[in-house]
Formats: sequence, structure tokens, C-alpha cells
Amino acid sequence: MTANTADASGAGEPPDYRLERSDVVAALSSFVPTTVPARAKRAASVALAIGGTPGHRRLLLTKRPSRLRAHPGQFALPGGSVDPGESSVEACLRELHEELGLRADQDAVLGRLDDYETRSGYVITPFVVWVGDRLAELKPSPDEVAIVYEVGVSEIDIDPRFVTIEQSERPVIQWPFRESLVHAPTGAVVHQFREVVLRGRHTRVADFEQPVFAWR
Repeated sequence: MTANTADASGAGEPPDYRLERSDVVAALSSFVPTTVPARAKRAASVALAIGGTPGHRRLLLTKRPSRLRAHPGQFALPGGSVDPGESSVEACLRELHEELGLRADQDAVLGRLDDYETRSGYVITPFVVWVGDRLAELKPSPDEVAIVYEVGVSEIDIDPRFVTIEQSERPVIQWPFRESLVHAPTGAVVHQFREVVLRGRHTRVADFEQPVFAWR
């Protein structure tokens, strides 16, 4: 069994160079990320992995298999818990390799975004990782990944939706992606990436809520 790849090839789209390495580095260099102490929560990290051809770079997004016990069938960025003795960035790069078969060293880490504290007991640190023209090397693990989406710039650069729920005073963020809505934490992290890297706006996302189904 192998995971599927859903490619946004960019055929017919004009080139958009806002995800070139130098532009991403420049955008992140002026951003000061917020760190949240883990306290009683578990530390985790995720990769916003960027690759593809010049002018048509892609963000790698996954969907989890429906048979998984934790967050089945949900959209996710490659990532997971930080193991004992690991740093957050080491965990991010390890998970990127385990889930998608892509090896990257710490020189490929272009910067990071704000920590996001989840309702399910984690503090997630997002790192932006450059994988360049190596998307052909993708080898998703069928144990952890059902589908890999190659998300184009125009799909990232979309205004989010916000809804209210009875269980929280905070607005629930929804990132419209193709025929779906991606919620926090993934939707919040991608939205902040959009704001900081594509729009040059240092928007914070810690106060954006998750839907109740993601609280467990």
C-alpha cells in the first residue's frame, strides 16, 4: 500500500515567486516568533516543507489515514512529538523523513513561526523547511499518510473563515482548501505562514480556536 499524492501542478498558472528560498528567508528574518513553555503539555513540532520548481513552489500537506486512533482522517503538516533528548528542530526533520521520506539537515530550516498550544495537550513548534527540487523523492509512509497534497501559492494565499462555537469565546479558524476546510492547529499555522511569508504581516494565531472534535 502506498500513499497517494495530489499534485497542484500549476499548469496554466503564471509563475509566483513568493515562495523562493531567498524571499522566504527574508520574510522570516524579521519575524520574532512567540515561544510557549510546554509545562505539563507535550512538545511537538511540524514542518512547513517547501519545494518544487521555481515560480511554482509547493507546500506539502498530508491527510492522516482514517484508521489511526489519534485525529483520523484529518489534514496535517508532517510532524509529531519531540522524543527525549531531541530538540524541536531535530524532531521536525526526523518526522519529515519518517512521514514523507525526505531527508533535510538543519541548514534547510529557514525559520520558525509561533508555538501553538493545542486542546489535546501539545505545544507545537512550526519550522519552515526547504526541500527545493526534490519533490520527486517523496516516499510517503502508508502507516502515517493517506494523501500528500502539493499546495500552490494561490491556494495558501486565501482569506480564512471564522466561526463561533458555544464551547469557547475564541473564534474557530477555517482555512478553505480545495473542497475542504482545514481547522487549527494546521489551519492556524498555514494562515500565519501566509500572513508572514506571503503578505508581510506579523499576525498572531494563538487565540484562534480549534473545533471541538479536535480537542481530544
